[in-house]
Amino acid sequence: MSKTAIVWFRTDLRVHDNPPLAAAVEDTDEVVPVYTFDPQQFGESEYGVPKTGPRRAQFRRESVTDLRSSLRERDGDLVVRQGRPDRVLPTLAREHDADAVHCQTRPATEEYETEASVRQSLSHEGIELKTHWTHTLYHREDLPTPVADIADTFTPWRQDVEENAAVREPVPAPETVPTPAVDSGDVPSLSDLGFENPETDIDDRGVYEFRGGETAGLERLAEYVWERDRLREYKETRNGLLGADYSSKLSPWLAHGCLSPRRVHAAVREYEAERVANESTYWLVFELLWRDFDAFQFEKHGAQFFQPGGIRARDIDWRKDRTAFERWASGETGVPFVDANMRELNATGYMSNRGRQNAASFLANTLGVDWRLGAAYFESRLIDYDVCSNWGNWAYVAGTGNDSRDSAFDVVGQAHRYDGDAEYVTHWCPELDGLPSAYAHEPWTMSEAEQRQYGVELGIEYPDPMVDVDAGHEQFE
Repeated sequence: MSKTAIVWFRTDLRVHDNPPLAAAVEDTDEVVPVYTFDPQQFGESEYGVPKTGPRRAQFRRESVTDLRSSLRERDGDLVVRQGRPDRVLPTLAREHDADAVHCQTRPATEEYETEASVRQSLSHEGIELKTHWTHTLYHREDLPTPVADIADTFTPWRQDVEENAAVREPVPAPETVPTPAVDSGDVPSLSDLGFENPETDIDDRGVYEFRGGETAGLERLAEYVWERDRLREYKETRNGLLGADYSSKLSPWLAHGCLSPRRVHAAVREYEAERVANESTYWLVFELLWRDFDAFQFEKHGAQFFQPGGIRARDIDWRKDRTAFERWASGETGVPFVDANMRELNATGYMSNRGRQNAASFLANTLGVDWRLGAAYFESRLIDYDVCSNWGNWAYVAGTGNDSRDSAFDVVGQAHRYDGDAEYVTHWCPELDGLPSAYAHEPWTMSEAEQRQYGVELGIEYPDPMVDVDAGHEQFE
């Protein structure tokens, strides 16, 4: 009697290095791959913003479509449904008399709750849910220290892992994925997902034209590492703000699981063997380790990360000023470096790491607004949203997460340091174009005569920014 397994794809939208898919193909005669667009991910969050914005939804649609193409090239298919996984999966399992459901497990509260609900609904049918750890560079089982006991600061954890653990080899993509006759369904449109007149056109001011899917992710990896040969200078350029190659730009594909971190690690090691091994090549792996650290911290602390005081249980009286939040979110604070970054995010779904840190610090540390509003806004807008990386880094900057140092940024000082000629600020705030860089970063210092001299018509009340930015904060690196 033939055996059938369901493979429930979550944020592992790839065929390479996909343990749930590989295990199902190896253990059973037929495999039914499925992806479900969960309506709970397309509603409004408790913070009053959509959980998933249209740009990330579009990237996800493209990724699912690409995954379907990859499976069809392997004699398989991808069943696509709209609905709660705990309802869709038992139905499919019954239809195909499946023995088990294989899936990725993710260490965050909503993700675990969804998994638990699916497990319970399948158990009523006598079907086993088999979970696999898929999304970090180091496997959870290979850590030298159990997750519950790992350090809450990055450096001791990193040193322990680098000295006492090894990265597993990527799992090969299956040559065939034998799928029975299925009603594969259609990938829902954005309007099907509840978006009315969504803005998803490519903005030509953006740093890169991000397309969802494993195919595009692998192309970007090859482009950045081999074709453009930019890995050798990654550490020197990673704080850039404009252009396609100041950083790897791999984060959207990592976040959606279109790229495996072990595949990226393998490419780095191959590059080091064939071209050069230096501090920059190490630094890209270093950033993958930060991503791992965030994931394991969420595995350790769970829902505590989402509390106002975070894992440090700090007693901070966060402001609930919705007007201040809205001005920050729309890029109308009157502080050009913050506004430019927020406008880039809104227009493209992407923002540099340097920009994210400054925008987050301005909301949480300068304005004193509840950092969770900002984290939720980034969740909605970023195409590379990852629950652990996003919420973990927001907590870090707000002083409620890992590390006990003051993480407030001198935003104006950072602007002068990383955008010395104000090219980035004027790119996204064209009303400041033509000003000397000092005024472009601090237009509130201009007199009316100087505004007339430079022919500036300020669309925002720049001479009266919403905070006294000169008060500043100690810079943190």
